[in-house]
Amino acid sequence: MTERSLLLLRHAKSSWDDPSLDDFDRPLAKRGREAAPRIGKEMARRGWLPDLALVSPAARTRQTFGMVAAELPVAPAAAFDRSIYEAPAGRILAAIRAVGDEVRTLLVVGHNPGLEDLASDLASSRSDSQALALMSKKFPTGAITLLTFDGSWRDLGSGTARLDAFVTPRDLGRVTGF
Repeated sequence: MTERSLLLLRHAKSSWDDPSLDDFDRPLAKRGREAAPRIGKEMARRGWLPDLALVSPAARTRQTFGMVAAELPVAPAAAFDRSIYEAPAGRILAAIRAVGDEVRTLLVVGHNPGLEDLASDLASSRSDSQALALMSKKFPTGAITLLTFDGSWRDLGSGTARLDAFVTPRDLGRVTGF
């Protein structure tokens, strides 16, 4: 069996400065623009290097992905998938299950509550208890989870993955070097 890694990244903090903008078009706030590169650097430091990214096409998710990808040694190919915009967990899971098995590490950049619900549903009893406890308290903007499992993407389901890590921008502080 092949071990696969699933990274679920909630978009960084978005701006509400322009009330005339549609939700889909809201950009990142200053805090989000600061946090996204830090998450990318942390992903690179930990060796979390996706082969493919499924990205909601909303402005804030596209910007988050771009800033994260810029910090990785090799930017993954991106598929901008309208079906995961503001999607419930089941719709995000359907998009993940459609990914080809040539992808070993997948990054999904999306929105809450769908991402948080999906991570909670996928996490098995073999999950890291500290990561699970932190995630269950709050899944803030810019937070990322690492889930691992054996098998095919199409077989991913409730309780089939191990939650190995949960990282938030606050965990990384405001430093740019590690």
